[in-house]
Amino acid sequence: MAMEDNRPLAGIRVLDLSRVLAGPLCTMQMSDMGAEIIKVEHPKTGDDTRSMRPPEAGGEATFFLSANRNKRSVGLDFTKPEGGEIFHALAAKCDVLVENFRKGVMSRRDLDYDAIKERHPHLIYCSISAYGRNSPLADLPGYDPILQAESGMMSFSGEPGQDPLRHPLSIIDTYTSLFATQAIMGAILTRQRTGRGQFIDLALYDCALSVLTDIGAGYLNAGEEPIQRGNARGSSVPNGMFHTATAPIYIAVGNPRLWKLFCENVIEKPEMVTEPPYNTRDGRIENREALVALIGEILRQKPRDYWLQKIVKGGVPGGAVRTVAEALNAPETEARGMISTVPHPTIGDYRMIGSPLRFSETPVVDPVAPPLLGEHTDAVLTELLDMGADEIGTLRHAGIVR
Repeated sequence: MAMEDNRPLAGIRVLDLSRVLAGPLCTMQMSDMGAEIIKVEHPKTGDDTRSMRPPEAGGEATFFLSANRNKRSVGLDFTKPEGGEIFHALAAKCDVLVENFRKGVMSRRDLDYDAIKERHPHLIYCSISAYGRNSPLADLPGYDPILQAESGMMSFSGEPGQDPLRHPLSIIDTYTSLFATQAIMGAILTRQRTGRGQFIDLALYDCALSVLTDIGAGYLNAGEEPIQRGNARGSSVPNGMFHTATAPIYIAVGNPRLWKLFCENVIEKPEMVTEPPYNTRDGRIENREALVALIGEILRQKPRDYWLQKIVKGGVPGGAVRTVAEALNAPETEARGMISTVPHPTIGDYRMIGSPLRFSETPVVDPVAPPLLGEHTDAVLTELLDMGADEIGTLRHAGIVR
């Protein structure tokens, strides 16, 4: 896949052995910035998410499609000796390796970092796992909702008095992908100085803890265990979802200036700015339930669009509680160019959510549809390893490649 020379990661080649979400999202982010991604998949089953359907389009699981644009797929069984040698040959031509197998999968085949670092000293080897390679739980599998539970994140999610709720998105996988991309780019900069690669041990559990941010700091330093508040926020009010006459909106009034704007310009109750108990932050927090009920009663009198216009004009943070369809078809989504349509061999016109990165001098690559399983095996083995058609055909007949 030819990449523009001016892309941020142009010239970087990644051997992507990862599956499901955290690893593939990481390498897709790198691909957006110009890196060449060689996605190595099991020749029979491919990435686990290829079978995670419905939903699907053109016979392809949309789960897989969501995290694998701009990549070339090579079907390779590296557990067999011949496949292992192809792995090493590809690793020699790559700058970065990303894998997220359980502990032991790579070491049993002498493909873990300790086993290959002398043979490939230049290689940046990013290993993504549930608990980290030196954790007492290193042998255990782990998935996003489990890490949400174990990190404490679920404990304060949901309505007061109800069961804890997981975030419906794979938010820990997504955060981990961002940390992985960040760590790899840091290692690339380090290699420019030292000439050597290094091992990156990235755990979903660690990433889940790190994104507790202010909640974690509140417990560690003030001993405050967070409680369930539903859509509200403990440090400010009104901050949450409110129903209007037609549809809900979300309002975030986080400081005295915004409270003044909200009272004067939105609900037109200027006396609430100066009169107790709502004239101070402490007063508003201490009387949260009564204040929320009062604001809710006011907002229910008019339709959503009426209040949204007043919120925008009044300079108050707020917005519609949209459906996914409303968000993806919103005019600002189109204005930012966040939806792209590209050709796909089985889907036809494949629509995707694009990269949020905006560079003034080195724009992200034009998106290419996620690959079919083994779609680029012949091309990669020919271009990078100088294999001929007969040799590839023999490997395919033996089930080493697809």
